[in-house]
Amino acid sequence: METDCMKMINKGLDDEMEVWGYCRSRWRVALVGVGTLCTGGLLLLLLYWLPEWGVKSTCRPCPLKEAQILLLRSTDEFRRWFRVRVHVLQSPGLSPFDAVDLQTSPAGVRGIHSYPDVSYTEPQTMQICYFNHHSMQYFWNDTIQNFEVINGMEDLRLSCSSLLSEYSSGLSRPQQEYRKLFFGENEIAVRVPSLFMLLIKEVLNPFYIFQLFSVILWSAEEYYYYAAAIVFMSVISIAISLYTIKKQYVMLHDMVAAHSIVRVSVCRGNKEVEEAMSTDLVPGDVIVIPSNGTIMPCDAVLISGTCIVNESMLTGESVPVTKTSLPNSDVEGKELYSSEQHKRHTLFCGTEVIQTRFYSGELVKALVVRCGFCTEKGQLVRSILYPKPTDFKLYRDAYLFLLCLVGVAGIGFIYTVVLSVMNQVPARTIIIESLDIVTITVPPALPAAMTAGIVYAQRRLKRVGIFCISPQRINVCGQLNLICFDKTGTLTEDGLDLWAVHRAENGRFAQLEQDPGTDCELDSPFLACMAACHSLTKINGELSGDPLDLKMFKATGWLLEEATEEETSLHNPIMPTVVKPPKRPKVNESEVTATPDHSMELYELPDTHELGIVHQFPFSSALQRMSVVARWLGGKRFEAYLKGAPEVVAGLCKTSTVPENFTEVLEDYTRHGFRVIALAHRQLESKLTWHKVQNLNREHIESNMDFLGLIIMQNKLKPETADVLEDLRRANIRTVMVTGDNMLTAISVARDCGMIGPQERVIVVDAQPPSGGHAAEILWHYTDSSSALTSKDNSIQFVEMESDGGPSNGRLRGQYHFAMSGKSLAVTLEHFPDLVPKLVLRGTVFARMAPDQKTQLVEILQSVDYYVGMCGDGANDCGALKRAHGGISLSELEASVASPFTSTTPNISCVPNLIREGRAALVTSFCVFKFMALYSIIQYVSVILLYSILSNLGDFQFLFIDVVIILVIAFTMSLNPAWKELVAQRPPSSLISVPLLFSVLTQIMVCLSFQALAFIWVQHQSWYEKWTPLSNACNATRTGLSIEPNITHPTDHKNIRNYENTTLFYISSFQYLAVAIVYSKGKPFRQPSHKNWPLVLSCISLYIFLFLIMLYPVSAIDNFLEIVCVPYEWRITMVIIIVVNAVVSFILETLVLDIILWRLVFSQDKLGKDGVVSAAQKTQQSNDRWGTRFFAWLFCQNRKTPKTRYSQLAQELQDDLDWPPRPQTCTYGKTPHLSLNL
Repeated sequence: METDCMKMINKGLDDEMEVWGYCRSRWRVALVGVGTLCTGGLLLLLLYWLPEWGVKSTCRPCPLKEAQILLLRSTDEFRRWFRVRVHVLQSPGLSPFDAVDLQTSPAGVRGIHSYPDVSYTEPQTMQICYFNHHSMQYFWNDTIQNFEVINGMEDLRLSCSSLLSEYSSGLSRPQQEYRKLFFGENEIAVRVPSLFMLLIKEVLNPFYIFQLFSVILWSAEEYYYYAAAIVFMSVISIAISLYTIKKQYVMLHDMVAAHSIVRVSVCRGNKEVEEAMSTDLVPGDVIVIPSNGTIMPCDAVLISGTCIVNESMLTGESVPVTKTSLPNSDVEGKELYSSEQHKRHTLFCGTEVIQTRFYSGELVKALVVRCGFCTEKGQLVRSILYPKPTDFKLYRDAYLFLLCLVGVAGIGFIYTVVLSVMNQVPARTIIIESLDIVTITVPPALPAAMTAGIVYAQRRLKRVGIFCISPQRINVCGQLNLICFDKTGTLTEDGLDLWAVHRAENGRFAQLEQDPGTDCELDSPFLACMAACHSLTKINGELSGDPLDLKMFKATGWLLEEATEEETSLHNPIMPTVVKPPKRPKVNESEVTATPDHSMELYELPDTHELGIVHQFPFSSALQRMSVVARWLGGKRFEAYLKGAPEVVAGLCKTSTVPENFTEVLEDYTRHGFRVIALAHRQLESKLTWHKVQNLNREHIESNMDFLGLIIMQNKLKPETADVLEDLRRANIRTVMVTGDNMLTAISVARDCGMIGPQERVIVVDAQPPSGGHAAEILWHYTDSSSALTSKDNSIQFVEMESDGGPSNGRLRGQYHFAMSGKSLAVTLEHFPDLVPKLVLRGTVFARMAPDQKTQLVEILQSVDYYVGMCGDGANDCGALKRAHGGISLSELEASVASPFTSTTPNISCVPNLIREGRAALVTSFCVFKFMALYSIIQYVSVILLYSILSNLGDFQFLFIDVVIILVIAFTMSLNPAWKELVAQRPPSSLISVPLLFSVLTQIMVCLSFQALAFIWVQHQSWYEKWTPLSNACNATRTGLSIEPNITHPTDHKNIRNYENTTLFYISSFQYLAVAIVYSKGKPFRQPSHKNWPLVLSCISLYIFLFLIMLYPVSAIDNFLEIVCVPYEWRITMVIIIVVNAVVSFILETLVLDIILWRLVFSQDKLGKDGVVSAAQKTQQSNDRWGTRFFAWLFCQNRKTPKTRYSQLAQELQDDLDWPPRPQTCTYGKTPHLSLNL
């Protein structure tokens, strides 16, 4: 609930935040200063790590308007805190769009352009509070009593006609300077931090502060060598981290800085044009687009002329796009301007203007609407600069596990203090040794060791052509269980081939024609529509544009000619683009019966066969069509040609011209995977002139048309698609198609590639919004590969199924898929929100999806606990690629910079490779984490036991264990490559799970038991005595000696050389190796460990070395490691203890955990890809029935509820006799006046 001290900013947006106001409190600041001095700076570090504590401890709450410091908290699941400082701006007005007196003389007021809906204010200086956060400025608004972002001209909510009439003359210099106070410089500034600042930020990380504390403590204990080793590791780690961060900043800076600052021509009113730097632009400026093109430095809307633009930076498509001036007609002119709705008229920042077309004596002008980080490119850069944290259960559990280790360290701390006090140990020694327990229990090398697996996986991915800009996402990819695929360019080939045309004449379809260029008459409206209805243009003499348009135009064989700049300047109107047939061979008329070898000449067709395109309505994804107005040279009337989705085009045509079997013919083509385009045509009224045509709205043009026929395009599957999808299916990974294409075409491709099995039914979800007082409804249509119809309203009609085609009651159990369009998804989300999880559980085909709906679908799937991957070619998939747990772009264009992964291989074979490497990296992280946890506990047990006799491990013993054994093993056990194929089993995602806790706890108990056994056993040996430099236990056989603990005088606090120390050193050293081998698992996610030759070589070398120095002592090594000589019999006894320890560890981990418990108990809630138990799993359960029941009862797993929401939902639906809905039924929503608006 909002109050004076707390408000919400960016409501409803991704970066929505809560904001609190604070003012500085002197006495609180003084109190914190005293606390900082008393704690040696630790309190200041704590407040730096926790900004909310820092603000609350030094400031007092106050209303936002009076605040000096603001505390921000994101409202997403991460609940991140930010601290920002409030600044004050001195300005003549409260808003950049206020019309204020910017000059001292009254005449100056009259010279200011008059803006609508704004009031003039007296010349005075006002103070406006604002703050900066994530490269955006938030200004205080007295009206709403809150901070808000001023984006640009769209904030004025003006119609298109108002923008053209009121803002087309540009801003004066004083107005531009006034607005610049608010908007600042027009620059997407990626500041590259200095190495010093990066170093300070990196060093203040809690991990490095803990390492610094450890190094100071070890130096106090004179453990200089180990402290030096840790310092060396930390320096290397910091250097690598700084290099990586600096490199990423520089790469992003270079990408953004390229062409970001250019010289522009700015209109200053009264037809005055001046040169300026693009950094001086503000919303409201009018700029001139040069004829030779430019890189756009801002978002601007065209107010005159036409531009051809390459938008690959934003869309991933290098196809040139035609941008036209903002409409000023009665209907379209009244619409509120929106850069999203009017993107066909908007030039976006960072896009390249290739060509311009203009009037004679007129300039191509654009009105600046947004600048800097408010632009589309700026928002993309912000998403890269300030990404959301990676939310993965492994990392959350790792922190919890570390807290548990800290708790264990606390127990050891108390034990050490109590024991030392009882033995009258000096206070300095008590402090050092008790704190040393903490550094032993929480290993400083843990983060570096865990990162190793990810780094190695990143290198392996790079070898197969997959580049990663977010390495932490590799682990997340190991859990992916659902992959969304774009269709065109991802599952299917990029290019389309024209398969045939199917013309309609007199309301009937004619015969199929394979070559329209020769089969159609020259004066055929169908051929003219193919030649004229497109957005192609010539760039450097080459035809360029949409691939579909290119294929369609080239099939006609016609030529396209565009006016040159010189020709345009000679005419008042824009010279039209002309299309005409090529020269054709002509046989000599006097020799009609000439033989084939007679000479033939080329002749020019009459001028009447030249068609001039005078106006174009670009393709709109919302309308699913485009149209042009053209006129034959010498013709008296303009012609309108229309091209678009068949269902849409048919609905705009006269019913008498649409064949009766239109839906059957269309369904037949789409069912077989063809992409179908419909054409239409009509003659416009004879009274229309060229100028009137320019001002007509497209609704008038695109109505009452004559249906011409269909163009059938073929889009083939990529060769790798079917095999890759089959691999994913065998691995129980769901596959979903998310496309902007036709529903039936998408279903057909889904069947062809194996997403939908040949015997599986498809239920088309056709949701209709409320209309005419009727409630929203969902029609359920059952279809298969041979029974579906498409009606003119783009809905799928049910056709009676064969009697043997499915269950007699119309219900399907476990063999159905849902298919729905973007429109149906939107209606379902608004009026049937409770059905959405049920639909996405079995939703396989999502057609006619807009880019934002793709992102929305990914979020819905994530909300039911799927780990979602997204694979697209970068065109309109950027949002979904960023939102998914693992986004894989098949495009190497700039748009893929926001995708975590980019594949240089333009097919989906990269998806299994990424998942395999992700699984290997994830399992490696678990292995390393468990190994490092066991290492700390083993060393903790050794030190605790030695503390009981006031002894400890020696400096070089610590050094040997931590560097020679632990670091070598930790980094080499991460080198196992990924397993060669995907398996149905998925790796665990949580450290706090029964199997992993069982693994860790059992190994801890084993190591503790054998260390305690050896520690006690050595004290009961007949030769045992308090060790002194004169002791010679190796050569003496002593009996009847009393057992006296090896405790020296308290002043000799180290007491390193003794029999207990030597015994525990050997036993623990072999325990580290045994645990490493047990935890270094191979199949089914990694290659077997014996193929990891660095690990094998390291283990063999360490085993040989340890056995050698234990069985055949070398005095130099013994002196270096501070090991004492023990009898040979005890050495053999230690060998036996070591072997038995290793065998017990292996049996517990491999036989008990992996074979018995994991397969029979812990895998019971592992369901198939749709949340349903697979046939293979049922067979396994049947075979292991008795063992399963016993162990499930023993571990209380009998009625365990699945943890994931999609699995719970799948179990509920299995028992729901009314799901899925029966065919030809309808589900109604609430009545319109009671409908729930979400």
